[in-house]
Amino acid sequence: MKLAKLVISGTFTLFVLGMVFVASAVAQTYPIKAINFVIPYPPGGASDIIARVLSEKMQQAYGQPVVPQNRPGANGNIATEFVAKAPPDGYTIIMGNVGPNAINPAVYPHKFDPIKGFETIVQTGNVPMVLVVSASLPVKNVAELLTYARAQKDPMIFATGGTGSATHLSSALLSQMGKVKFIHVQYKGDPFTLTDIAGGHISLGFVTLPALTPFLTNEKIKVLAVTTAQRSPKLPNIPTIAESGVSGYDSSSWGGVMAPAGTPPAVIASLNKQIVSILNQPDVKDRLEQLGVDIVANSPAEFRNFLEIEVIKWATVVKQTGIKLE
Repeated sequence: MKLAKLVISGTFTLFVLGMVFVASAVAQTYPIKAINFVIPYPPGGASDIIARVLSEKMQQAYGQPVVPQNRPGANGNIATEFVAKAPPDGYTIIMGNVGPNAINPAVYPHKFDPIKGFETIVQTGNVPMVLVVSASLPVKNVAELLTYARAQKDPMIFATGGTGSATHLSSALLSQMGKVKFIHVQYKGDPFTLTDIAGGHISLGFVTLPALTPFLTNEKIKVLAVTTAQRSPKLPNIPTIAESGVSGYDSSSWGGVMAPAGTPPAVIASLNKQIVSILNQPDVKDRLEQLGVDIVANSPAEFRNFLEIEVIKWATVVKQTGIKLE
């Protein structure tokens, strides 16, 4: 009996040592080929900008190509489902986002589990959203906008990034809390929204702050407010929506890098180490902070805990606002 126990114990010890050896070998050899970095939105938005900054730096650090791939559609569901089904080998990762990874599960029929379907690598940052209107609209602040909207015969059209997107949820919250009705119109991404607002084709919308940055000098767009509880250091003179008469209003987007469930822990650890290091590089910090990104750079476990809370939070908001797939 004792001999059997010793054999079992020895076998288990060899198994553990073998696993440690394999994990160590994976960590030392990864990556040996190109990494595909999937972006669930069109070029020009916050997710795209951050992913491209990371891709360039990761390629330098790893000595292997890191290829950004835009796969827009269905508010990020197309890209997210694609990555959920990809081989869990560390060569397909995605720029996760509050929309597809936390909001969509409560709005869309989906073919992935927002928690069990992915390995969290690192939350890159939080991203404020901004309420913008056409310069031709006769309003100077949120209070005037709400008064103006209530006085219109027909509801005003409000541009967002799609049903269930962070910008859609933000507009729904404003409609609910501001006691005014808007008609929601879906756009493929923030750059398209901003172009149409500047062109006078639509009156107002929510966009992420990084996407707005190239348009800040555009005289055909007025920035009314930021969606977060505190003002953005990037736009210190722009009030929050809560300051502007909608007390308690608070909404923001976030991004983070994820991989298919089952990706080896050693690979996740390697990616986390590299990306956290990149996010803390002075030139990267300066670039992202100039765009209005609040850098987080946390651990995989911290990001997973955050994601679990976000899924519950946004499911509650979807229920309260009555948002449904259109």
